[in-house]
Amino acid sequence: MKKILFLLIPFLISACQTLPTSTEWLARGDGYFADGKTQQALKAYNKALQLNPDNGKIYAARGAAYFFVGDYAAAQEDFLKVLSINPYEADAYCALGSALAAQGDYPQALEVLNSAEVLAPNKPEIFFSRGGIYYMIGNYEMAVSNYTSVLTLRPAADVYNARGAAYLKLGKTDEAQKDFEMANSGKVPAKLNDYSMID
Repeated sequence: MKKILFLLIPFLISACQTLPTSTEWLARGDGYFADGKTQQALKAYNKALQLNPDNGKIYAARGAAYFFVGDYAAAQEDFLKVLSINPYEADAYCALGSALAAQGDYPQALEVLNSAEVLAPNKPEIFFSRGGIYYMIGNYEMAVSNYTSVLTLRPAADVYNARGAAYLKLGKTDEAQKDFEMANSGKVPAKLNDYSMID
C-alpha cells in the first residue's frame, strides 16, 4: 500500500496544479509579441481564446499580432470581434481603421476613424492614422491638419517627419524644414507610441 501511495503522490501533486488560464495565455502572448516572436504570440492568443472566447482583450492582442505579420484581413476580423463585444472601444476602431487602410479601403478606414474620434476626441493615434490615410490619397492639406492635431496632443518625431513630408508635397519647404529639424532635435520622443509604423 505504501508503494502505491508513493507512486501516486507525484501524480496527485501534478493533478492539483492548475492549468494556465486565459489571462496567463494572454500574458504569455503579450510577452512573445514584445520579444518579436509573433508566431508564438499567435499560438498563445489562440489558446487563450479557446479558454475564453468572449474576451475582447485577447482578440485585440491577436489582431495586433496579425496586423504586424501583414495578415490584415485576419486583423480586421479580430478588431470587428472586439467591437461586437464592446462597441465603445475607441482603440479597436483605430486599429480597424489601420487594417482597412492597409488593405487599400481608404474610404471605409476614414469612416471608422471618424467613429473613433467621436468616442475619443483627444486620442492622438486616431489623428495620426487619419493623417496617414489622407497623405496616401493625396489630400495633403487634411494630412497636415490631422498631424497638427496630433502634435498639439502628444508631440513626437515621427509625427513631425510625417507632417514635414506632407508640407513638402504642398510645396511649403520652409514649414517642412522646420518640422524635419524638430524631428531630429531630440526634444521630443522618437515615436508617438510603440506601434508607430512610420520610421
